[in-house]
Amino acid sequence: MHRRQLVIAALALAVLLGIYFWQHSRTRPSIAQGALAPDFSLPQLSGEPLRLSTYRGKVVLLDFWATWCDPCREEVPRFVDLQNKYGPQGLQIIGVSMDDSSGPVRDFCRRFKMNYPVVLGNAKIGELYGGVLSLPIAFLIGPDGRVYTKHVGATDISVFEGEIVRLLQSKVSATQACVDLRLWLLDPMLRNSLSITGGRCRRSDAELHFFTKQYSPSFLSRSGLSTFR
Repeated sequence: MHRRQLVIAALALAVLLGIYFWQHSRTRPSIAQGALAPDFSLPQLSGEPLRLSTYRGKVVLLDFWATWCDPCREEVPRFVDLQNKYGPQGLQIIGVSMDDSSGPVRDFCRRFKMNYPVVLGNAKIGELYGGVLSLPIAFLIGPDGRVYTKHVGATDISVFEGEIVRLLQSKVSATQACVDLRLWLLDPMLRNSLSITGGRCRRSDAELHFFTKQYSPSFLSRSGLSTFR
């Protein structure tokens, strides 16, 4: 009788724990589009730490994967191609391996000649990114460090490529906006021509965001750049 009570108590505890973890996973906050990607520092296979924030200014494809995940294994060679094609333009792919040990990851990277850094993930980074309950999961992060898109499960490589191209183009546009701004500051004639037209120069939201990141509001106001819209 005593043994039966212990079995019943154990089953009841298991059910309660299951309900707790299920509710916990449901209430875990997800990463909203446009939110800043959580920063982290994780070891690479070499043992050297990699910090996400050091790649600010680049388009980052953050890929959660594992060697035992079949869709992940199919995506990796395509990611290698994307890194080769768009790396010189400002793309940086970062793999976050959710394997239990580094051995299989090291062998996999060597076999598939992975040309981008791979870090060893853990439960903490899974929590930071809204819970990695299935693989693969990829986050595309813009040059400003904000999450542009999230893809759960196998995704056609053309979808990634299209989004990467758009973000790289916006990066070029924002860089040009900064060049225009510096020219405006240095060239009195340009400043006068802008004041004649009302001192207004139309810029995209991305470029305006770039301005405010580079210069303080008080500086923009004193320079008359607060009218740039």
